Amino acid sequence: MPPAQLVGIGRVVETLKTEFPDITISKIRFLETEGLVLPERAPSGYRKYSPADVDRLRYILRVQRDQYLPLKVIREHLEMMDAGQQPPPPTPRRRPRPPPTPRSTPP
Repeated sequence: MPPAQLVGIGRVVETLKTEFPDITISKIRFLETEGLVLPERAPSGYRKYSPADVDRLRYILRVQRDQYLPLKVIREHLEMMDAGQQPPPPTPRRRPRPPPTPRSTPP
């Protein structure tokens, strides 16, 4: 990929911040450590992210937030996508039960 299309980790955080306000450089580095995203490295050692890397991060963060999927399942989905397969559709989330109503006690 031409270097002009590659961006640093700070720019990735800026790009994702509007949809994921809590995103941090540490979170992105953690996802890299887990092998979920593999950015290129500049000769200086800095991480350089392609548009596909940013899309992959966006997917990871969305399914974590919206479907509460653990990283193990997300990794399986990404492997399927890398192999040209479609990951399973999201399962409908169950509605949380309302909190129990307090019972009144007789005087």
